[in-house]
Amino acid sequence: MTNTAALTLQPSQLAMAISNPGSLGTIEAYITTVNRLPVLSPEQELTLARRLRDQEDIAAARELVLSHLRLVVSVARQYLGYGLPHADLIQEGNVGLMKAVKRFDPERGVRLVSFAVHWIKAEIHEYVVRNWRMVKVATTKAQRKLFFNLRSMRPDGQTLDTDQVADIAATLKVSPEDVREMEVRMSGRELSLENQDDDDESYAPIAYLSDEGHSDPAQVLERQAADVRQGSGLTHALDILDERSRRIVEARWLQDDGGATLHDLAAEFGVSAERIRQIEVAAMKKMRSHLS
Repeated sequence: MTNTAALTLQPSQLAMAISNPGSLGTIEAYITTVNRLPVLSPEQELTLARRLRDQEDIAAARELVLSHLRLVVSVARQYLGYGLPHADLIQEGNVGLMKAVKRFDPERGVRLVSFAVHWIKAEIHEYVVRNWRMVKVATTKAQRKLFFNLRSMRPDGQTLDTDQVADIAATLKVSPEDVREMEVRMSGRELSLENQDDDDESYAPIAYLSDEGHSDPAQVLERQAADVRQGSGLTHALDILDERSRRIVEARWLQDDGGATLHDLAAEFGVSAERIRQIEVAAMKKMRSHLS
């Protein structure tokens, strides 16, 4: 069993460090501390994992988590290029590590480090996608795959040509359209809609956006006139029908509750449903001819 009493931090401090790397003062202090934590031997890891599985031993889970914190630091370092705080990346990775420890099966013959790395990366990936920009750039599986690979696969960061797009699409098993779309998304940048200074004369994109809540008066009047024409035209078209045909059309198409069925109207008029359908078709044809 590892000797945690020899560590420089108390158990309560270590628990706090897992959930919040910044609690040790600086990220450098945290990394130094976790790198000093003992590494478990295969036998120790197996014993602790079985205690956790069979006895729900929280102390065993804590030992497993602490001994792998350096792995989280190493994985999180790979994502510093996205401009997100290292401490936040480590914190998310620690969440993945704890999930891995909870789900680890010691009888599969796989070391925890190999199992946990996938959970750590999954949590960090989710965090990066959520926070890289205000607007999400990757939501589908294909987009996420491209988000984390496209930058390294673009030669010198240049715009991809057709052959390069095809090669990347084949390598990552996505469509060329997905590659093109993600290239555009990652090449863009966010732009504030509001002024960022006190100069009232400066350019502000929000001033050039239309207000959907206040349409152009001419368009409003035109729509109102069209509604009136359609309403009056429908009334006139109904007026040319005989009473039964008008009743069938109104019951079938002009009710708020979804309209009557052919069988409902067949029972009302004492004829077959097929006869009601024939009358409806003839009435609609006459109305269309009148409206045109």
